[in-house]
Amino acid sequence: MHGPANGPVFAICYPILAAIGAPANLVAILILSRGRCGLSRGITYYLLAIAVTDFLIIIVAVIINRIGSIYFRYSLLSTTPGCRICTVFVYISRDGSVWLTVAFTIDRFVAICFQILKTRYCTEKTASLVIGIVCLLSCIKNAPFFFVYQPLYILEGKPWFCDLKSSYYISPVWKSYQWLDHTLTPLLPFFLILLLNVLTVRYILAASKARKRLRGTENSKDAELANRKKSIILLFTISLSFLLLWATYVGRFLYVQFTGEGYFGGLDFKDPQFILQETTNLLQLLSSCNNVFIYAVTQNKFQEELKKLLISPYTFFYSYIKR
Repeated sequence: MHGPANGPVFAICYPILAAIGAPANLVAILILSRGRCGLSRGITYYLLAIAVTDFLIIIVAVIINRIGSIYFRYSLLSTTPGCRICTVFVYISRDGSVWLTVAFTIDRFVAICFQILKTRYCTEKTASLVIGIVCLLSCIKNAPFFFVYQPLYILEGKPWFCDLKSSYYISPVWKSYQWLDHTLTPLLPFFLILLLNVLTVRYILAASKARKRLRGTENSKDAELANRKKSIILLFTISLSFLLLWATYVGRFLYVQFTGEGYFGGLDFKDPQFILQETTNLLQLLSSCNNVFIYAVTQNKFQEELKKLLISPYTFFYSYIKR
């Protein structure tokens, strides 16, 4: 998020992403807030918090930061102070979404693999506490980003846009902060989500085989086994989606670190560095609207609530006309 995006491809992609992501996350927030998806209150809290942070990412990062910089380049938010504040909020909401996904994965791991701890850890109170801690730490951890940007240029005495200071690449303190930032998001979440999902799937498969042997129904249908298979599909889908959409971001960071090249701050759409940088941003932001579709595909009760929500305006209109 270092300079305004440009180029016809991104000028089209970002509005499409906003048009899909904002309503999708709003729908998820409405459905989950009703609590009618057959999920425990703790799980609902996690998914609702993820949907809220993803919605904030779409609003701040996509609509204000990216679309605003393309179509309204000289607005108040394009000034350096506005750009700094917007960028900090982007990083806060990004970290919140990623680490809430990790927290949800840990909750499911404990619930499935550690039945003894389930009653203590997988509770509404614990979920609320964890969500609060994640949001607080996200704010504290990303506050220093406010001080790493300088004006991209000054026009008529006013500073415009944001460009990383040279000290961000030279200072040992800032270089350490870079590694801390990228280790906490997304390198460590990568490791944790992969590890916990592998362990969870391994436990589910072992438990399923044991259940088949006990029941002696290797070829017969088992409703519980079917539900576990759905759990495996959900876990793998979320993990694979997370990995694919963040892979270029991680690769870009490692490339910058090992080659010593800085992040591209210009606006030349023909420059490969600019295209690569904007592509990593686009894919990262795309991860903020995919969970809704994953839930819709894998969760039957979510599908039912989605159908009710979609037809509710027509039902209301029909009832009004009938009266």
